Amino acid sequence: MSYQVLYRTYRPSRFDEVVGQEYIVKILKNTIKNKRIAHAYLFAGPRGTGKTTIAKLFAKAINCEDFNEEACDNCPSCLAFKENNHPDIIELDAASNNSVDDIREIIEQVPYSPIVGKYKVYIIDEVHMLSTSAFNALLKTLEEPPSHAVFILATTDVHKLPQTILSRCMRFDFKLLSVKDISDNLKRIFDDIGKKYSEE
Repeated sequence: MSYQVLYRTYRPSRFDEVVGQEYIVKILKNTIKNKRIAHAYLFAGPRGTGKTTIAKLFAKAINCEDFNEEACDNCPSCLAFKENNHPDIIELDAASNNSVDDIREIIEQVPYSPIVGKYKVYIIDEVHMLSTSAFNALLKTLEEPPSHAVFILATTDVHKLPQTILSRCMRFDFKLLSVKDISDNLKRIFDDIGKKYSEE
């Protein structure tokens, strides 16, 4: 198997492995448990706090056949997610795909039912980079989405988002990790790879 960098090797694959965003994880797990999935979420916060990771874990969990707080990792939906080819989880990097045509391409697919899972999940990273016309095109879909569509918008610059978009999303503010959270996680990784370290 080819070498994989540490951040990909140790990227959380379950909610239980997420570090430092306990209250967000708890709320998301409860929304799954109570089957109260919103159609639009906004994950805002500094880089490296887990916005995209948690978006992916949430997308995996709501498409799992078990539909439980944690995905089972064994059903066809979870296996497709593991292999990075889930047809119902669509990611868009708005930093490089920010035109109205990029958004229209997604919007045209929204009405179609999911193929493997229960939901079609659209994760739009760095959403603040979208053009004004792209935001306007997205707004109509956010106002009246089909029941199977879930949008997760992630941003490091929430103040750049139009109020019309903000008002239609369930917002979660991600915080920077504490030194203790980071050091505890590093110790766990170093223990796992057999690397020596000092507490300092």
